Amino acid sequence: MKAILFDRFGGTDVLHEADIEVPQPGPGQIRVRVKAAGLNALDGKIRSGAMEAAFPTPLPAVPGAEIAGVVDALGEGVQDVKVGDEVLGWSDTGSYAEYALASTVTLKPAGLDWQHAVALPVAGETAERVLDLLGVAAGETVLMHGAAGAVGTLAVQLATARGARVIATAGPSNQDYLTSLGATATLYGEGLVERVRALAPEGVDAVFDLAGKGALEDSIALRGGTERIVTIADFRAHQLGITFSSGGRQRSAARLAALAQDAATGKLVTTVTVYPLTQAATAQQVSDAGHGRGKLVLTLD
Repeated sequence: MKAILFDRFGGTDVLHEADIEVPQPGPGQIRVRVKAAGLNALDGKIRSGAMEAAFPTPLPAVPGAEIAGVVDALGEGVQDVKVGDEVLGWSDTGSYAEYALASTVTLKPAGLDWQHAVALPVAGETAERVLDLLGVAAGETVLMHGAAGAVGTLAVQLATARGARVIATAGPSNQDYLTSLGATATLYGEGLVERVRALAPEGVDAVFDLAGKGALEDSIALRGGTERIVTIADFRAHQLGITFSSGGRQRSAARLAALAQDAATGKLVTTVTVYPLTQAATAQQVSDAGHGRGKLVLTLD
């Protein structure tokens, strides 16, 4: 099968197309003919070698954690799906490939296309995990740094669905986008503390940092301490006494199914930018730059 892989750590130039063996499903696994693969910021960090201490990666490696596609083969003991089913979920073997193995998937609703389906697994799990960690509840005000990406797009909507008010930061080009999702938008950067205090004179109850670009000190100032601040992107968190949350441990097919149904009916909005699999390096360059809107998706058909 054709796949995108890397044999060494480095820039996006280490990504290349290769022919590799089609993987065989083990017990509890399925094989999926991939229609769309999700691209995440973590993909680039793993490719660069920056995550080796936390996520050792045997080389060569196929990047990617999210798939949407058609069930192609079943491993021993699999009973909840059948060959031919359309599914979305997490890949066990990398997703930038024609075929991938998976253990946690859910059926794709008929009204949800491949590209928008694959925008849900990682972003949905991350958004819900952090909102739960923060204990976000109705009537509270949540500040989200860098909220225009894939996780932020869902986090804004999920927090407002809980009855919270969201103040969300992004660059000038994404202010209207965040407003359309239900947030009160403001610019990041110098003067942020003053802008947020003007928007929320009563203070903010929780902070979700999705940007990882130096906003933790401002968050501490706004919260008056480190309580109820969580980052998924700033590795200085522990030095400052702030919670760093990493994903992958709370994958739930049931929760993913609920998110997929909401996306299919339009209750939950997803925004995608699509590249063919052959342009994975270009897509990762866009991701590495960190100023995108919504989800980056690779398609195979």
